[in-house]
Amino acid sequence: MKAFPLIRYGNAHEAFEERELDVPTPTGTEVLIKVEGFGLNFADVMARRGLYQDTPPLPAVLGYDVVGTITALGEKVQHLKIGDRVVALTRFGGYAQYSIAQEFACAKITLETPVSVACALATQFCTAQYMIEKSMRILENDKVLVHSGAGGVGSALIQLAKRKKAYVITTVGSKNKSEIAKKIGADEVILYSEEDFKKEIELRHGLKPMMAVFDAIGGKNFRKSMSLLMPSGTLCAYGVAENTQSKGGPLLTGIKTLLGFGFLSPPLMMMNGNNLIGVNMLRVADHHPLLFKEILTEVIELFNQGQIKPLVDTVHNGQFPISQLAMAHELLETRKSIGKISVIF
Repeated sequence: MKAFPLIRYGNAHEAFEERELDVPTPTGTEVLIKVEGFGLNFADVMARRGLYQDTPPLPAVLGYDVVGTITALGEKVQHLKIGDRVVALTRFGGYAQYSIAQEFACAKITLETPVSVACALATQFCTAQYMIEKSMRILENDKVLVHSGAGGVGSALIQLAKRKKAYVITTVGSKNKSEIAKKIGADEVILYSEEDFKKEIELRHGLKPMMAVFDAIGGKNFRKSMSLLMPSGTLCAYGVAENTQSKGGPLLTGIKTLLGFGFLSPPLMMMNGNNLIGVNMLRVADHHPLLFKEILTEVIELFNQGQIKPLVDTVHNGQFPISQLAMAHELLETRKSIGKISVIF
């Protein structure tokens, strides 16, 4: 089978190489999927930059979400069959024509569901659903801050928070993204490229107005977000996109970002009743498979009912051909993309 492993860290045009690899064999509760396409996630960019600690030794086949048809079953698979079209969360291995996934991490989808839309359900919407429904309780009129509101997870968070009737403020990097964020439900949009979001929010809503903040940027952005939490408020940290904006090596980049986070005082957090939650859906899938299956099932049901709509990028409708893998990586890395990006064979 054709696969596109990461062979070196750095520039997207030099990082990947097409290779012929053996088709894997599913065992136990695993299924083998003939891959139509796979999604890109910021973890892929971090891995390519040498900044993602879970990346296997090189050469490594990346990829955390795929869409395709099941072609073989492990001996313990119970609820799926050969021929089912599914979206699946994978533990790496997605950048290939065939990929392995656990049964619990798969969900049946219709033939009409585009690859980008389906992949966004498996990763971006499952991440958002975990934060909104499993990690905290958001009530009507609670003020919620969502960073990167036109991104995959950000756009999912806006939609899910509005289902809870929360008041949603979001930050975006361009006027075009501002309009998109408003269309999917954001009550207020702040251009972080033109305004200091902390000062702007405090000007409009007073000191410490936020019941929840969702941050995938990290560094200084994280520190400013924490300062906006009201007593009993929660910050969900699910990414460190700031790392990709540094021009230093992995060590220097990590140090700069870590210093940007600032100092956290557990006693002060206890006094204020603040909560800090770190989110990594691979960890959830690894250690709480039944919880992940529950989340995936909920997300697919919401999608089938028309209650959520994944946002996909406008370039190629979010579906780049495999020949443009490097271009897709670069678009995601610049943080200029909108919603989900996928790559199709």
